[in-house]
Amino acid sequence: MLLCSLVLLVAVAAVRVSSRSGLPSLLVYLGIGVAMGVDGIGHLSFSDAELTQVIGYAALVVILAEGGLGTSWKEMKPALPSAAALALVGVAVSVGVTASAAHYLAGLEWRQALIIGAVVSSTDAAAVFSVLRRVPLPSRITGTLEAESGFNDAPVVILVLAFCTAGPIEHWYVLIGEILLELAIGAAIGLAVGWLGAVGLRHVALPASGLYPIAVLAIATTAYAAGAMAHGSGFLAVYLCALVLGNAKLPHAPATRGFAEGLGWVAQIGMFVLLGLLVTPHELAGDVLPALVIGLVLTVVARPLSVFVSLTPFKRPWREQALMSWAGLRGAVPIILATIPMVAGVRGSERLFNIVFILVVVYTLVQGPTLPWLARRLGLGNQAEAADLGVESAPLERLRGHLLSVAIPETSRMHGVEVSELRLPTGAAVTLVVRDGRSFVPTPSTLLQRGDELLVVATDPVRDSAEERLRAVGRGGKLAGWLGTSGKEA
Repeated sequence: MLLCSLVLLVAVAAVRVSSRSGLPSLLVYLGIGVAMGVDGIGHLSFSDAELTQVIGYAALVVILAEGGLGTSWKEMKPALPSAAALALVGVAVSVGVTASAAHYLAGLEWRQALIIGAVVSSTDAAAVFSVLRRVPLPSRITGTLEAESGFNDAPVVILVLAFCTAGPIEHWYVLIGEILLELAIGAAIGLAVGWLGAVGLRHVALPASGLYPIAVLAIATTAYAAGAMAHGSGFLAVYLCALVLGNAKLPHAPATRGFAEGLGWVAQIGMFVLLGLLVTPHELAGDVLPALVIGLVLTVVARPLSVFVSLTPFKRPWREQALMSWAGLRGAVPIILATIPMVAGVRGSERLFNIVFILVVVYTLVQGPTLPWLARRLGLGNQAEAADLGVESAPLERLRGHLLSVAIPETSRMHGVEVSELRLPTGAAVTLVVRDGRSFVPTPSTLLQRGDELLVVATDPVRDSAEERLRAVGRGGKLAGWLGTSGKEA
């Protein structure tokens, strides 16, 4: 117990270190696991690949749920076709090119080459945005990268499982049909469970605010289980379900996202430490060269080609394609998927795991610190957009109303707007302003400022329209509405 507590404290401290260095935190956590392992200072012997896979899947469900809850539908909607193309066509191109390199350049058998090509074709949102969080990017880029990372896990998992199945791989059209069917089933179940869960949570007031985050994550987990039981993609189901819930204006939404983010960090820490324990460092030396060769082809050939083939029909500028090519970071998912052939007993699976481990670590070290620099060099790292308001809703069941807590960010255009100029609908009013730690009741002429927190009371019938109006003013200023600025999710 003491060892686990120390590991968690070190891992939490590592978050600060990784945020300052620009490196994805996964490397720090993997390092902790390796240090605790058989060749490290902990001398712990761990080789249970099946347990690692089970825990990794559970952690991945939490991570995907957290990613879906934090994804803005407004930003993601325009990027949806591009992201879908990257997750399907892009993955196919990446698997083909990487598998060919693994076979012809690294000398792997075709089945092993196809497995490793599929395993490393999945990008990781946590790794990408941990190095991009300090660089503001256009929403069309962040939306595409985030949606791609949420979508491409599902087809990659299906491919890895198919390639690990014993016997020759025949009838590629059948495999493609199975992938599309599983994705369709998972998408339908995820959207349905998310919609039903959102309706239920908006119409049933729970006795304590702390129950809302638990309920949301329980609904997302139910979507994964239902998708898997229906022979669909559980990973796509949980991501889409969380996406619906995260954009449904649920009560205590910011608190729910904060809880999910914390749980996601815990899942990542535990998963990466466990994966680090599974590695035997003294066995890695012989696989360094194949990993470097395969990773080089993946980074400079397969990923750019997959981006070019997928995004050219959408006429995306070459600068955006270049950034998204370099932003194809590999994180937790490839290392977790590398345990599947180990559990399935595929010949040479231990070597495949070692190659994937080395590839992820080395190329994350190369790409991670250089990604913000590349964004700035391409002229894509300095485009600031008006930040959306943080609005938290708490239902007042007995009073048949809602208390909206509104945080005005630094770049909001609500700065300088008078309370009367908000033009809230009848039935909604600003009742309190908190500024610099001091609270006061505003007058109609009170000027709102950056950093203010507002308490807005709204009756049931006008709750949604009040929030839409507040968001519209946050994006377009006092003339929002007249200038066409909407507060609705596009």
